[in-house]
Amino acid sequence: MILVTGATGLVGSHLLAQLLQLNKPIRAIYRSQEKVIYAEKLLLSCYPNLTASQLEQIEWVNATLENIPQLSDTFLGIDEVYHCAGYISYNPSEKEYKKLRKVNIEGTSNMVNLALSHSVKKFCHVSSIATLGSELNKKMVTEISPRNNEKKYDNYSITKYGAEMEVWRASQEGLNVVIVNPGIIIGEGFWKSGSGLLFSKVKKGLNYYIPLITGFVDVKDVTQAMVSLMTSHIKQERFILVGENLSFKVILQQIAKELKCREPKKAIKSWMITLGWIFQSIGRKLFGTPQEITQLSIKAAFNETFYNTTKIEEAVDLQFTPLQKTIKRVSKYYIENNN
Repeated sequence: MILVTGATGLVGSHLLAQLLQLNKPIRAIYRSQEKVIYAEKLLLSCYPNLTASQLEQIEWVNATLENIPQLSDTFLGIDEVYHCAGYISYNPSEKEYKKLRKVNIEGTSNMVNLALSHSVKKFCHVSSIATLGSELNKKMVTEISPRNNEKKYDNYSITKYGAEMEVWRASQEGLNVVIVNPGIIIGEGFWKSGSGLLFSKVKKGLNYYIPLITGFVDVKDVTQAMVSLMTSHIKQERFILVGENLSFKVILQQIAKELKCREPKKAIKSWMITLGWIFQSIGRKLFGTPQEITQLSIKAAFNETFYNTTKIEEAVDLQFTPLQKTIKRVSKYYIENNN
């Protein structure tokens, strides 16, 4: 039996569509019934070959990563685990950092400990390119690029890296693991969070874009890679999942073209973001409003990072979808489901 955490999120819900093709029993963890309904509607509208009767084969279980007795029950009869659950926040507050640690590090620790105690055969952990090291002179980042732990990282990166350490620790204790490090994932649904916000914001109208260059990937490529790795003999390895290294300018302009709306044409300047940081700092001190812009995020907005995907391409039969094709498909779905 297969266990999926984060099954109502972007990766988790699209992963269910892939796993249903294997004809294996699936147990999916959820926290909100509303999100289950959303995920099932998404699957039926996004994957025409799926039927409602197939979705009924999924055993939905309400549980949290922090509640160990509750979580332990979900492991009964489980052979494989896909750990997609995680918390994303770039808010630098102590409260958010504690929540990031609780979910990403402690939650992952609970997952791998239970996987070990229940003799799970294989464990797939969804990480992020945020945990990877760096290279000089725009050299492409690989899975073995060194991470400078004296460098300042945002709290999300720190806790996702900590989560990976828990997975590697479990691998030393006998758990067969694979880790995937996807770039910014683009896929159908979830328009109020993550990359889905890009479509919503472009539709409403954006004047500026950040000059950031980073890795992007189709959600269907991510889930295909995960299933391919889990059904292979590969273990104790991690893999970068990036379809293309592109600028936000290109991504936003392609989205605008497909949504038939005005494209952002002006690159935001560092002084503009710095001004926003100053205003947010004043607001936080005077009124307790959240500070989402940090000195780290100002610097990150102007980064140019390129990722090498040779390892995954050689390991499994995977050809990444061109992002232009992905954006065309997702934009079509957005238009059809947001009228």
